[in-house]
Amino acid sequence: MGELKLNQVIKRYGATQVVHGVDLEVNDGEFCVFVGPSGCGKSTLLRMIAGLEETTGGTMQIGNRDITHLDPAKRGVAMVFQTYALYPHMTVRENMSFGLKIGGTSKSEIARKVDEAAGILKLDQYMDRKPKALSGGQRQRVAIGRAIVRSPELFLFDEPLSNLDAELRVEMRVEIARLHKRLGATMIYVTHDQVEAMTMADKIVVLRDGRIEQAGKPVDLYEDPDNLFVAGFIGSPRMNFFDAKVTGHRDGGVVVNIARLGISDMPVDIGATVDVGRDVVIGLRPEHFSLDGPTRFELAVDVCENLGGVAYAYSVSPDDDLPVIVELRGRNKPVAGDRLEIGLDPGAALMFDPKTEKRIR
Repeated sequence: MGELKLNQVIKRYGATQVVHGVDLEVNDGEFCVFVGPSGCGKSTLLRMIAGLEETTGGTMQIGNRDITHLDPAKRGVAMVFQTYALYPHMTVRENMSFGLKIGGTSKSEIARKVDEAAGILKLDQYMDRKPKALSGGQRQRVAIGRAIVRSPELFLFDEPLSNLDAELRVEMRVEIARLHKRLGATMIYVTHDQVEAMTMADKIVVLRDGRIEQAGKPVDLYEDPDNLFVAGFIGSPRMNFFDAKVTGHRDGGVVVNIARLGISDMPVDIGATVDVGRDVVIGLRPEHFSLDGPTRFELAVDVCENLGGVAYAYSVSPDDDLPVIVELRGRNKPVAGDRLEIGLDPGAALMFDPKTEKRIR
């Protein structure tokens, strides 16, 4: 069983605490992605699970086994690193079989496992090559193959695609997703790239400053974020945020004024009671704007990124460094300097408390 449970896990370096009481369950066979900005603790947490960092407090279990202070070799995990970590003087076959040889596995079993992994990863024709004769993507497949042959309960990936170019990253994302489906194994994957997280994960864990901000299915974090940080981090391009003020109540919701957009009476459906005059933050994703949206306003287009079927118009305000980002589809795309008359759907708006940063539902 590859089920992972973390209970109040803490990591300190001297007097500095970098992981703060993390509670998490990763189900057997689940693909879980740790995502967050640099320094948020995602790689440290992964290394603690692997046994490469000592746990200061709390407990960790794989299945029914307490692995909190076990040696890495006894945890039933295999790790794939960002830098491949292949032996340059060994062939692909020798690299993939080395760990099994050290562990005393029989030659026939080693050959069977290595050949099976090579078939899964389409490495058959490269088995006698050395790493210098391989591309970056092929080297990463060898590193993954070295993990597969160990038949671990848990696969750990530490930003494995960050050294690859954009096209190879997409290709390897697909390969790792296929590998997960084929093996049915539990995998934990660390990345700073939220696009990787959205496209690969069964569960995303968003970390900030050593704490879990939110964990759940990718679509849930995208459509129903708990706070400003998660709303702004998940999604590309980012969510737009607007300072607003509650000006009244209507049909069980509230009415807000968004000065930056020149909107004075936009209804927002929420269940919470919010006092008139309260400052709030309204969140709208670029796709929530449309040419025929019911709430109308104008934007000055500073930059337009035309990607073919979709374009993103950016409008910068002198009072706010962050541009408004609007997604547009269709043939008639604006250009820099245009005045864009646009609308939005108030039903898509999310509301946040600017002080606590928590969602107001």
